[in-house]
Amino acid sequence: MRRSLGALAGAMLMAACSGSPADVFADRYEVHGVESGDMLKMRGGPGTGFNIITGLPNGTVVRVQECTQTGGTRWCEVVMDRPGGLRGYVSFAYLRAV
Repeated sequence: MRRSLGALAGAMLMAACSGSPADVFADRYEVHGVESGDMLKMRGGPGTGFNIITGLPNGTVVRVQECTQTGGTRWCEVVMDRPGGLRGYVSFAYLRAV
């Protein structure tokens, strides 16, 4: 019985780690694909109806905490990748794994 529990735990760990980086939320991401002269808007919640906290230019590194689907957009809660970094929501369409 002990051996089968260990095998089950190992299989569950492998399954959890085999997802895409967007599903695991362990990696850093950078803002990309924002048009020149524009910035990705970090908002107070998952949708365009929330207040804008700040703008993030291409190349800004963030850590994804979790994502949620709102309408046709996947919104991710992110934290800026520096001590005391801002926290807010951005569209996942403008993030790529670093």
